[in-house]
Amino acid sequence: MEESRISPSRLGVTALARSTFTKLHRGVTFAAFVLALVGVMIVPARSDEPARDAAIAVAAEPQAAQKAPADSWPTFRGTWTGTGASSAVLPDSLSEVWTKRVEKGAFEATAAIVDGRVIVPDLDGRVYALDLETGEELWKLETDGPGFIAAPTVFEGRVFVGDIDGILYALDVATGETVWKFEAGLEIDAAATIYQGKVLVGSQDATLYCIDAKTGELQWQHQIQDQIRCSPTLVEDRVFVAGCDGFLHMISLESGEEIGRVEIGGPTGVTPAIVGDLLFVGTEEGTFYGINWREAKVEWTWEEPRGQSIRSSPAVADGRVIFGTRGRQVVALEQGTGKEIWTFAARRGIDSAPVIVGQSVYLGAGDGRIYGLNAETGEKQWEFETGGEVTASPAVVQGYLVISDSRGSVRCFGAER
Repeated sequence: MEESRISPSRLGVTALARSTFTKLHRGVTFAAFVLALVGVMIVPARSDEPARDAAIAVAAEPQAAQKAPADSWPTFRGTWTGTGASSAVLPDSLSEVWTKRVEKGAFEATAAIVDGRVIVPDLDGRVYALDLETGEELWKLETDGPGFIAAPTVFEGRVFVGDIDGILYALDVATGETVWKFEAGLEIDAAATIYQGKVLVGSQDATLYCIDAKTGELQWQHQIQDQIRCSPTLVEDRVFVAGCDGFLHMISLESGEEIGRVEIGGPTGVTPAIVGDLLFVGTEEGTFYGINWREAKVEWTWEEPRGQSIRSSPAVADGRVIFGTRGRQVVALEQGTGKEIWTFAARRGIDSAPVIVGQSVYLGAGDGRIYGLNAETGEKQWEFETGGEVTASPAVVQGYLVISDSRGSVRCFGAER
């Protein structure tokens, strides 16, 4: 049965637990806690209404997105603000430079690329370090765990990655040796985020953990009412988590206490992206939100035409917000207003999160293809057929794009050699 044909109103939170890793027959059971009587918690309103209106007007104007540096892609969305945009330059025509194939293997995690090393974990409990130039295996860690869906994060010589059993590993990036482990209550589905030497990671046990990056010691934890399946997104003194409880949570980075929330109408595992005063996130109910996080207010929404869920984390750059849907579309919206700019039709649903590089956007799809589109028009510029479903997202550094697929291949694309 093709999941993209199921009504999201029937899917609800349960469907989010039955993500692509259920192909491994690892069903996850949990109780969905419904907050029927709780509305939006608004940050205390300002008494100066003209100033408030001016702030919202400024937020509606396109602002420059933070971009990952050209020489590294340290985490799932490239930046701690989740923008999925890169400062790198890719060749006009991409060719396959190398392919690493794992027999009977499968990948869903997005790679991290730092100092010429490609770090990518698989669904069979292994973590690989590959040479960016050649694809040569530098080291391989075989764990006792069932596998990894979460993307790795690399910071100050260590790799942080969580597995399906809820174990967060800290590895030496040069050797793959385990430095420490931290055990969460349930599965870890998304990449960790780093703040002032602390590792922030969410779990299906509904808890956001803050852990010392050097020692693995817990600093604080914050629990919501249902699973956390996104990467935490940072701005200023707060961290944002979009939860399966149907709320966007704003949490103090210092204390771990909640300082605000916005209702988003349904569960989600999408990693929010933040540019200026606006935060962008989609949900299982097929609604995409532009939220003024300073005002804790929804500025605009966009509805998936077929009512299909949105599991693709957005990329933001140059006034455009771009994401995929399970309704087989890639969508570009105006950053400030949510007005639709263009759509592109794939053959199957899209869970892969796009990456914006210059005036191009790259992402994978359930039809086994990797697409390169014109970010301004949505016109297809390039595609590559992998033969396997592509749930992972691209990782991009200067001259190279790396992406994996469900049939055990990690591919690197760049200039023809």
